Amino acid sequence: MLSVAGEHLLAHNPQARLTLYGQELNDESYAICKADMLIRGQDVGNIVAGNTLSDDGYAGRKFDYMLSNPPFGVEWKKVEKAVRQEHEQKGFAGRFGPGLPRVSDGSMLFLMHLVAKMRPAQDGGSRFGIVLNGSPLFTGGAGSGESEIRRYVLENDLVEAIVGLPTDMFYNTGIATYVWVLSNKKPAARKGQVQLIDASGFWQKMRKSLGSKRREMSEAHIATVTRLFGDFTEAELVTVFDAAGQALGEPQLVTHTDNSPVAPEGGRLRRAPIARIFRNEDFGYTTITVERPLKDAAGQPVLGAKGKQKGRPQPDSALRDTENVPLGEDIRAYFAREVLPHAPDAWIDEEKSKVGYEIPFNRHFYVFEQPRSLQVIDEELKTVTASIMRMLGGLAE
Repeated sequence: MLSVAGEHLLAHNPQARLTLYGQELNDESYAICKADMLIRGQDVGNIVAGNTLSDDGYAGRKFDYMLSNPPFGVEWKKVEKAVRQEHEQKGFAGRFGPGLPRVSDGSMLFLMHLVAKMRPAQDGGSRFGIVLNGSPLFTGGAGSGESEIRRYVLENDLVEAIVGLPTDMFYNTGIATYVWVLSNKKPAARKGQVQLIDASGFWQKMRKSLGSKRREMSEAHIATVTRLFGDFTEAELVTVFDAAGQALGEPQLVTHTDNSPVAPEGGRLRRAPIARIFRNEDFGYTTITVERPLKDAAGQPVLGAKGKQKGRPQPDSALRDTENVPLGEDIRAYFAREVLPHAPDAWIDEEKSKVGYEIPFNRHFYVFEQPRSLQVIDEELKTVTASIMRMLGGLAE
């Protein structure tokens, strides 16, 4: 990753002066990296061995650009003591101030590690890319460690874009993966916004598989994603169908500045979003706790007898429920519209309200396909049934 990144940057600017740093836990990978740096004339002392989470090899250092491909869904129980100690004792002065994810998946710890290494904006700022699986997008409800980490990077306007990659892109797993691009030097046009790019369909089959890696992105695919990111634009794939429902040619990528194809007479267009832009707060919500009164045998609300609860209806834990209210919506208006018509005696326990963040990536790219009519399906079934009966009749003869 370091070598290819260096080559890429030098291709853009041959006069660039690059100093490469890295940390690696695996001994073999560490040795290969040091050898590669030696061949390229880099200082091999900048490559550190050790566990990034428990033994930060670059404590206090800040970087201009960073890359990371941490292990997916791996537990961090072995380093839990060191990580929790840094979180509790150093808080935001350390790397893990916003919160800690569940022990079964340490992906977001690597995300926070890179955030802590970003050069301050006043000193030129920083940008980094990290490859994660799908769980950091939505795992954990409001108030959880994962949600608090998402809240921190979104409320501090650090997320530039998230790119969904095709499946089967990595040697040891075929799961869906995502590249998060974070920066503290967003241009004015990007401030307060996040771009989501669905590149899951941008792939070609490899001539020879490498373990679970069966697909790769072509240069054209990479160029398309890069252009969508660079132009900071929304885009969609438009497929033209004729009156008979047959696709006319390949789907066309259309941005908001392009002229959209026109459907032929009797035909139609199918539009599938590829790139979308959202405000940071679009991913936030407030989880409210909805209580309903506990009732006695006569059906009357049970009232509290002591302290603050004296004279107040007591909540029935069996009827307790929660609702997620989008951040931009008035909670009282939402409650009156969505809850009270179904439960007139309900109320909100204000003390339990929590703000959460999630990024439902796939939901934003889902395209509803109108199902065929029952009449058409019925006619097809009759045709198939008749064909099967003719075949059976031929066998009987």
